[in-house]
Amino acid sequence: MHASPIVDIFIQQLINGLVLGSMYALVALGYTMVYGIVNLINFAHGEVLMVGALVSWTVVTLLGDTGWPGWVLLTLSLLAAMAVCMALNYAIEKLAYRPLRNAPRLAPLITAMGMSLLLQTMAMILWKPDYKPYPILLNDEPYEFMGATINLVQIMILVVTALTMAGLLALIHGTKLGRAMRATAENPRVAQLMGVQPDKVISATFIIGAALAALAGVMWAANYGSVQHTMGFLPGLKAFTAAVFGGIGNLGGAMVGGLLLGVIEAMGAGYIGELTGDVLGSHYQDIFAFTVLILVLTLRPRGLLGERVADRA
Repeated sequence: MHASPIVDIFIQQLINGLVLGSMYALVALGYTMVYGIVNLINFAHGEVLMVGALVSWTVVTLLGDTGWPGWVLLTLSLLAAMAVCMALNYAIEKLAYRPLRNAPRLAPLITAMGMSLLLQTMAMILWKPDYKPYPILLNDEPYEFMGATINLVQIMILVVTALTMAGLLALIHGTKLGRAMRATAENPRVAQLMGVQPDKVISATFIIGAALAALAGVMWAANYGSVQHTMGFLPGLKAFTAAVFGGIGNLGGAMVGGLLLGVIEAMGAGYIGELTGDVLGSHYQDIFAFTVLILVLTLRPRGLLGERVADRA
C-alpha cells in the first residue's frame, strides 16, 4: 500500500537532502574551524575537496585492474586523498596565509581566492579538463525504504558523516589539542602565554579541515559518479553558505547548517516544478542555497545558532 506521491517525493527528497547536507556539513566544518581560529574565510577550501576527489579517482583507476573488492579500493583511495589534501592544506597555510597573519583582513581573503584559482588551474593541467567517470565501487542496488530508495553509497555517506562529526566533537572537547584550539580561538595572546603554540594549533586546524574536505570529495565523487577540476567551486560556496547559515565559527552550527541546507535544496528541487507550474525545473536548485544565504545575512546575520566565540573552535 503506497502513500500519496507527494509523501513519497517528500521522503525521497529528505533522504537525498540529508546525503547532500552531510557532504556540505563536512566541508562547512573546515570553513568554520579555520574561521574560529584565524578569522579567515579560506575560500580555497572547495578546491581541497576537488583535489581529494581527483586523487581518489587516480588511485581507484590505477588499482582498478587488481581485482580487489570495491570497498578496499574506496578505503585506499580515501586514505590517499586525505594524505594529499592534508599536506596541501598544510602547505597553503604555511606559504600563503601565515605571512599574512597580521596583515589587514582583506589581504588573506584575496590570497584565498587567488589560491582557489591556482589550485583549479593546476588540477586542470595535471588531470586534464575533461569530466572523468568515477567507477561504481559499492553495490549500487537500491534499497526500498518507506516508499523511497536509498543505495549503499548514500547509507555509507550518512553513517560516516555521523561518526566523523562525533569524532570531531570528541577531539575538540576531550583532547589536549582540542583544548588548545578552543583557547586559541578565544584569545590567541593569552593562549600563547599559557604555553599553547598558535602556529601548531593553526596548522593542525588546517590539516583536520583538509581531511574532512577530502572525505567529502570522495563521497561526492562516489555519489555523483564523475570528477572534474571545477567540481569544488559550487560545493565550496554552498558549504560556506551552510557555515554562515549555522553561525560561522560554531561547530554545531556548521553541522546543522549543512544538513538543513541540503534538505532545503533537495525539497526545493523536488517541488519547484509543481510550485512554478513547470516554469523552473529542478536544475534551478542552486537558487535555494543562495536565497537562504541572502535571507540569513539580512534577517539573522549571526546565523541560526549564533557565533559562539568561547566555543568557536
